[in-house]
Amino acid sequence: MEIYDLIVIGAGPGGYVAAERAGELGKKVLLIEKEHMGGVCTNSGCIPTKSLLNSAKHYVHALEGEKYGVTCSSVEFDLPTAMIWKQNAIETLRKGIQYLMKKSGVVVVSGTAEFLDTSHVSVGDAVYEGKNILIATGSSTVVPPIKGFDSSIVTTSREILEIEKMPKKLTVIGGGVIGVEFASFFSSAGAEVTVIEMMPEIVPLMEPEFSKLLRREMKKVTFKLGCRVFEITETGVNYTDAKGVNQTVEADTVLMSVGRKPNIDGLEKLKTNQGFGLDFNKSGISVNEKMQTNLPNVYAVGDVTGKSLLAHSASRMGEVAIANMFGSGSIMRYDAIPWVVYTLPEAAGCGMTEQEAKEAGYQVVSASMQMRANGRFLAEWGKKAGGLCKVVADAGSGKILGIHLLGGAASEMIFGAAAFIEAELRVQDVREIIFPHPTISEIIKDVCIAINL
Repeated sequence: MEIYDLIVIGAGPGGYVAAERAGELGKKVLLIEKEHMGGVCTNSGCIPTKSLLNSAKHYVHALEGEKYGVTCSSVEFDLPTAMIWKQNAIETLRKGIQYLMKKSGVVVVSGTAEFLDTSHVSVGDAVYEGKNILIATGSSTVVPPIKGFDSSIVTTSREILEIEKMPKKLTVIGGGVIGVEFASFFSSAGAEVTVIEMMPEIVPLMEPEFSKLLRREMKKVTFKLGCRVFEITETGVNYTDAKGVNQTVEADTVLMSVGRKPNIDGLEKLKTNQGFGLDFNKSGISVNEKMQTNLPNVYAVGDVTGKSLLAHSASRMGEVAIANMFGSGSIMRYDAIPWVVYTLPEAAGCGMTEQEAKEAGYQVVSASMQMRANGRFLAEWGKKAGGLCKVVADAGSGKILGIHLLGGAASEMIFGAAAFIEAELRVQDVREIIFPHPTISEIIKDVCIAINL
């Protein structure tokens, strides 16, 4: 039996990054994956959704081109072609990850891993021994037991990426990040879209005024807030509205998007039936700031921990785990993890909202500015386009606690906010940074200048 320095279970953005980092250190690494390289992110999450959203944005820009001096005729959205583009991106990235594993000397095994004990894992009849184990099994879609949840028109975020025909009427159950991204894509591509959300506002991780503005800018989507779905039929969705009145919305496709759950079923079975001894909490596998479980040689990263269900969080967790396994040491910080909503328009943020900062005990000072006050934004999007930038800071020190963006290329700017927060910069420090002009990113500096310290 070969003995590995590390066995990684799951080849998503947490698992394959960890395997690559360990391989680069000269460690003997085994990576086990039961499906495709790249996990949910590459195959049924981040990459395919962004590919389709980009196709929809091209379509919208073509339709709106006349006001910019570009006239197009016979503009159509062709779903099969968009799907081919999406699939090409997926397959290219799969091959890229396979190359990285080969380059780093990582041995890849296809199949389902089963724990025998804290050092031995089997895949079929083969048994492997590892000095360290990294669990990166990810998460899967939650399907609540709503009456009719097994209807033929119901799909999840995984299956809907393979549809062959554009829905005429799509109802999205859930107004979180995944739900509104799909709502943005399908409404932009021509479908009639309704989003039903149980909470009083969509995307609760956003500043409330940003959520409201995002809804306003997604003009082709009908939002039903404070509503509870109680039945799905073959022709639509029955729900109770915010006033307690039963309502119905017609749909030929229903997307279930109410959250995700950690993939821990097999691990729980090992715990209860074989005395594996791994600690769990209500969110997933329990880990410390080093990504270590209660078992010294067993680590867990990514969605399976329930800590932060983002691909880039998983990758950083993987790096932290490897650093602690093999000597250099590191800890996982969660206060500087950026998030993005890839709608049209985009939204992004990093750090605390104003309310979160107050609840954390800070004396808060903040400022907001309309994106159209920015020259580049105005030139490209016009004076009627909605957009906001908000900076939240500590009133005493000026330390930046949160930066929030809506509009423009928010996804491409938010890394700067992450760097500011990670480096614990103050508003005063950002005021002295030279931003290129004209860029939309200047809005961050302008808001910092507007903050009254």
